Amino acid sequence: MPTITTKDGVDIFYKDWGSGQPIVFSHGWPLSSDDWDAQMMFFVTRGYRVIAHDRRGHGRSTQVADGHDMDHYADDLAAVTAHLDLKNAIHVGHSTGGGEVVHYIARHGESRVAKAAILSAVPPLMVQTPANPGGLPKKVFDDFQAQLAAGRSSFYRDIAAGPFYGYNRPGAKPSEAVIQNWWRQGMMGGAKAHYDGIVAFSQTDFTEDLKKINVPVLVMHGDDDQIVPYADSAPLSAKLLKNGTLKTYKGFPHGMPTTEAETINADLLAFFKG
Repeated sequence: MPTITTKDGVDIFYKDWGSGQPIVFSHGWPLSSDDWDAQMMFFVTRGYRVIAHDRRGHGRSTQVADGHDMDHYADDLAAVTAHLDLKNAIHVGHSTGGGEVVHYIARHGESRVAKAAILSAVPPLMVQTPANPGGLPKKVFDDFQAQLAAGRSSFYRDIAAGPFYGYNRPGAKPSEAVIQNWWRQGMMGGAKAHYDGIVAFSQTDFTEDLKKINVPVLVMHGDDDQIVPYADSAPLSAKLLKNGTLKTYKGFPHGMPTTEAETINADLLAFFKG
């Protein structure tokens, strides 16, 4: 399996398919690069080079005890792009991966970056603070950690079968295959990485990162997102970006890149070509 080794000795697994302008995908918590199947297959058949890695502690990357924070996530992404010597790359991040992309561009600069898209993404800040009164109370994320520690297998099953894909909504038609694939990806990763990752995605403030970014960024979010609530995320990020465009999807869930792949892929393609 192709891996790169970071300067602190972590093996990061990645996929690299095709040729052409590179698109780099950053996945959500607690998943792996497999969550991008619908996008990677779509874009590799349309003349793009598609790359996705498993975040440290997730999927097939090393299950280390430490470094599960946005600085390390961004630096690991930078290590992948440098190893592959990517130029004029488009970065696409879902959920936690959206935070990773924003922090990577702000921290490592735009010399290798052409554009970015963040989908159902955690910026600017998920947790409620005096400066972010619309955020979710810290207790929500403390409860996530407690449920993970008590038994993540059932916890992950419940997330996938419920709020992640909107399968708990009236009239929804849950896909058992999608639920099991989410559970499979989660259980491949390390419990410690996922436990610490909850703090990383909920308590990192990306406000200053967003202000630093000059490249065009498409901000895509469903207004029925039960994981990263719409009102305190996408519209605020789009306003903070110098060159941000907000695209709102009525009724789409957090996991829209999977359940609404046809729409999402078409809109991404139009943005890439525009």
